[in-house]
Amino acid sequence: MTDNTLARARVAALIFVMVNAVVFGVGLVTVLSVPALSEHAFFWIPVVVLASFPLSAPLSWLVAPTMMMRFMRASHFVHARPLR
Repeated sequence: MTDNTLARARVAALIFVMVNAVVFGVGLVTVLSVPALSEHAFFWIPVVVLASFPLSAPLSWLVAPTMMMRFMRASHFVHARPLR
């Protein structure tokens, strides 16, 4: 595992909980706002809870580089050669 991949995995692990909360919230709002799903909420809400975990992992992996961009730009300027 390269340093970049390890850093990406760490950032993805940190933001996993936040992404999971957003995915769960979107699913819950969808279930409660659609009348056909709302009638069977006792079934669909646990489905949303269980589905939010595996959906959040790849989404966290995709969002992680965006979260790392600010740090990468800052470290690039710190390690860059000074102008003369």
